[in-house]
Amino acid sequence: MRKDKVTVTKIVGMKSEGERIAALTAYDFITAKILDEVGIDLILVGDSVGTVVAGYDTTLPVTMDQMIYHTAIVSRAVRRALVVGDMPFMSYQASVEDALRNAGRFLKDGGAEAVKLEGGAEFAETVRRIVASGIPVMGHLGLTPQSVHKFGGYKLQAVTEEAAQKLLRDAKALEEAGVFSIVLEKVPQEIARRVTLEVSVPTIGIGAGPYCDGQILVTHDMLGLFEKFRPKFVRRYAELGKLAKEACSNYLTDVKGGRFPSEEESYSAYESDREDS
Repeated sequence: MRKDKVTVTKIVGMKSEGERIAALTAYDFITAKILDEVGIDLILVGDSVGTVVAGYDTTLPVTMDQMIYHTAIVSRAVRRALVVGDMPFMSYQASVEDALRNAGRFLKDGGAEAVKLEGGAEFAETVRRIVASGIPVMGHLGLTPQSVHKFGGYKLQAVTEEAAQKLLRDAKALEEAGVFSIVLEKVPQEIARRVTLEVSVPTIGIGAGPYCDGQILVTHDMLGLFEKFRPKFVRRYAELGKLAKEACSNYLTDVKGGRFPSEEESYSAYESDREDS
């Protein structure tokens, strides 16, 4: 496990060193602190906050102010991992100027060290300008959730040779524009392997098979906290949602039955006035 600070340069170097990149999402202080302490390399403050925290059906309603709020919280908790802020819908699509301004807010107000945006060759100039301003950019291809209505749902992407070729062209365009890594979401593993072999920057897969240079999952999915739907590519490393329901149910039963709090959990007038640590 790396103990030194993870930077963009180190993420790029992990590809040539053959070290897999482990990434997860975080939106709050406690989760970010846990991920950082166990050694996660990259923490993405994703616009997935809209679905797993705010309860929206898509990521589209998430605003810049909401993203900056959550990014600042995560940044305060992290000491080692690279923190990447996810640019929300319409924060970069309208103009390069908007993109520059909003990307800058992630670093200036949110404490992030890089930003992520969705899209391929059509956003190459935007990426180039952001990178030229000193802000590292992570790309995102394949299933890009901000285009969910264009795709007609959360469908597998790049399933035809024509679509696969476009994905490869987009990846190369992003590489040339200066991204330090590319997320590949919900594409066939064979296509992800081709992209990984043909670009010099790391690929980080989510539903893209084992051949990427790294992997990322939404932490709420991985921990079993988000139960609305479960994509095929999600491995549940815990079922915290079930454990939380059980704990809350036990609390309810104890309160209703007068079993909580106990004498041991109550204060006496004779106790010294002190704060619990």
